[in-house]
Amino acid sequence: MSAPPPDASLCPLCGRSNQCAILAGVDPLNCWCMDTPVAPDALARIPEPLRNKACLCPACALGTDRPLSLIHISEPTRLLSI
Repeated sequence: MSAPPPDASLCPLCGRSNQCAILAGVDPLNCWCMDTPVAPDALARIPEPLRNKACLCPACALGTDRPLSLIHISEPTRLLSI
Protein backbone atom coordinates (compact mmCIF):
# COMPACT_ATOMS: atom_id res chain seq x y z
CA MET A 1 0.00 0.00 0.00
CA SER A 2 1.43 3.41 -0.93
CA ALA A 3 1.27 6.48 1.27
CA PRO A 4 -1.47 9.00 0.52
CA PRO A 5 -0.37 12.14 -1.34
CA PRO A 6 0.63 15.06 0.88
CA ASP A 7 -2.11 17.52 1.83
CA ALA A 8 -1.42 20.59 -0.36
CA SER A 9 -3.02 22.86 2.27
CA LEU A 10 -0.42 21.99 4.91
CA CYS A 11 3.14 23.21 5.27
CA PRO A 12 5.58 20.36 4.47
CA LEU A 13 7.85 21.45 7.35
CA CYS A 14 5.52 22.02 10.31
CA GLY A 15 2.14 20.63 9.23
CA ARG A 16 0.26 23.89 9.91
CA SER A 17 -2.02 25.50 7.35
CA ASN A 18 0.05 27.12 4.62
CA GLN A 19 -2.71 29.69 4.00
CA CYS A 20 -2.45 29.18 0.23
CA ALA A 21 -4.66 31.57 -1.75
CA ILE A 22 -4.91 29.20 -4.71
CA LEU A 23 -6.33 26.42 -2.55
CA ALA A 24 -8.73 28.91 -0.92
CA GLY A 25 -10.01 29.96 -4.35
CA VAL A 26 -8.58 33.47 -4.00
CA ASP A 27 -6.61 35.34 -6.67
CA PRO A 28 -3.02 34.02 -6.37
CA LEU A 29 -1.70 37.58 -6.62
CA ASN A 30 -3.36 38.26 -3.25
CA CYS A 31 -1.51 35.43 -1.51
CA TRP A 32 0.78 36.25 1.42
CA CYS A 33 3.66 34.59 -0.45
CA MET A 34 3.72 37.34 -3.05
CA ASP A 35 5.00 39.79 -0.41
CA THR A 36 7.01 37.54 1.89
CA PRO A 37 10.71 36.72 1.64
CA VAL A 38 11.45 32.99 1.69
CA ALA A 39 14.52 31.86 3.60
CA PRO A 40 16.72 29.72 1.31
CA ASP A 41 17.43 27.35 4.20
CA ALA A 42 13.67 26.81 4.65
CA LEU A 43 13.37 25.60 1.07
CA ALA A 44 16.42 23.40 1.54
CA ARG A 45 14.82 21.72 4.60
CA ILE A 46 11.79 20.46 2.65
CA PRO A 47 12.14 16.68 2.33
CA GLU A 48 12.69 15.64 -1.30
CA PRO A 49 9.42 13.65 -1.58
CA LEU A 50 7.44 16.74 -0.47
CA ARG A 51 9.12 19.31 -2.73
CA ASN A 52 6.78 21.09 -5.15
CA LYS A 53 3.78 19.37 -3.55
CA ALA A 54 2.68 22.12 -1.13
CA CYS A 55 3.67 25.64 -0.12
CA LEU A 56 5.38 26.50 3.12
CA CYS A 57 3.46 28.38 5.82
CA PRO A 58 4.43 32.03 6.44
CA ALA A 59 6.45 31.26 9.58
CA CYS A 60 8.46 28.42 7.99
CA ALA A 61 8.99 30.47 4.82
CA LEU A 62 10.68 33.11 6.94
CA GLY A 63 12.67 30.50 8.84
CA THR A 64 10.96 31.15 12.17
CA ASP A 65 8.29 29.60 14.35
CA ARG A 66 7.02 33.02 15.41
CA PRO A 67 3.51 33.91 14.23
CA LEU A 68 3.51 35.94 11.04
CA SER A 69 1.93 38.90 12.85
CA LEU A 70 5.17 39.33 14.85
CA ILE A 71 7.42 39.30 11.79
CA HIS A 72 8.32 42.37 9.74
CA ILE A 73 7.86 41.59 6.08
CA SER A 74 9.60 43.78 3.54
CA GLU A 75 10.90 41.94 0.45
CA PRO A 76 8.64 40.20 -2.09
CA THR A 77 9.41 36.73 -3.41
CA ARG A 78 7.51 33.67 -4.58
CA LEU A 79 7.08 30.33 -2.88
CA LEU A 80 6.74 26.92 -4.39
CA SER A 81 3.98 26.52 -6.91
CA ILE A 82 1.50 23.74 -6.48
